[in-house]
Amino acid sequence: MNPTLQQELAGKRQEIDELDRQVLELLSRRAHCAQDVGRIKARHGEAGYPYRPEREAQVLQRIAGLNPGPLPEGAVRQIFREVMSACLALELPLKVAYLGPAGTFSESASRRHFGSAPAFLPQVSIDEVFRAVETGHADYGVVPVENSTEGAVGSTLDLLLAHTLNVCGEVQLRIHHHLLSNARDIGAARRLYSHAQSLAQCHEWLNRNLATLPRVPVASNAEAARMAAEDPESCAIAGEAAAVLYGLAKLASNIEDNASNATRFLIIARHEAGPSGQDKTSLVCSAPNRPGAVHALLEPFSRHGVDMSRLQSRPAPGGMWEYVFYIDVLGHRNDAPVAAALAELGERAGFVKVLGSYPAATN
Repeated sequence: MNPTLQQELAGKRQEIDELDRQVLELLSRRAHCAQDVGRIKARHGEAGYPYRPEREAQVLQRIAGLNPGPLPEGAVRQIFREVMSACLALELPLKVAYLGPAGTFSESASRRHFGSAPAFLPQVSIDEVFRAVETGHADYGVVPVENSTEGAVGSTLDLLLAHTLNVCGEVQLRIHHHLLSNARDIGAARRLYSHAQSLAQCHEWLNRNLATLPRVPVASNAEAARMAAEDPESCAIAGEAAAVLYGLAKLASNIEDNASNATRFLIIARHEAGPSGQDKTSLVCSAPNRPGAVHALLEPFSRHGVDMSRLQSRPAPGGMWEYVFYIDVLGHRNDAPVAAALAELGERAGFVKVLGSYPAATN
């Protein structure tokens, strides 16, 4: 190697080593501060919920605003998410329930929101995620609520109405489907395992490339990947996490029909989230069965200048041809315009249930 090159590289590597030492020292100081926070909360009897969604969101917003580059904002947020996750674990390790098994998009969403430090508890159904949080077996739950291609997840909406848990956060996850297999190539596959929703999201690609291959619906994409790992004459549709978990090769990548395919997940908890400055509020309400009733529900939000980001109707439990309306608005329930609109809504609706106010997800 060129001696001049070696000398220049050695100088930069020495500089990097010194910077790494300083970073480690600062990380240790931050971790000690996190432990001090835990002790202060314990002295004042507030150690029950060490994770505060609004505080985490504010830290990430501030750090993103301070970022001078060249690291992109997404990378900076991910790094600091992991730092906060590890520091929080020193205070009190979290338990997070999600729709399993391991390797699902729900697990990916959980790790994106909470970092790698918590204990992640896969559940067999969305109902079991709610039950795990409600009984205290888990501190938080992560449940899918809507997909940009397939629409709302009805079971999640019904459970939000039925349970007393609060929505305290949200995650938006881009969904990329891959064709995974241990077969040498696509032509060697004799069957395809996939979740029914993924089959729908990849319908056109499959019709163009694997029109005659038998499609076998299974309970989850992770289960599809597990079965493909045990069946060398098969392939599966699943995500990156499942490919790594089961050691499968990608025969084709990003096979979803809609390049902007994304799923929104909600974080559920037994406590509420405070204002972060960039919040959403989710609620469900009913309208009396008379002309103009739905307009009357929405009018207070318009008059008080509250932006509505989502309106979803769903059949009311136990009521034939009766409906409830799921609404997302921008702002926290404690913000004056939102509070005023909710107060008026309560006077007009058959019932109103605020599901939670929480920091809005960043893309």
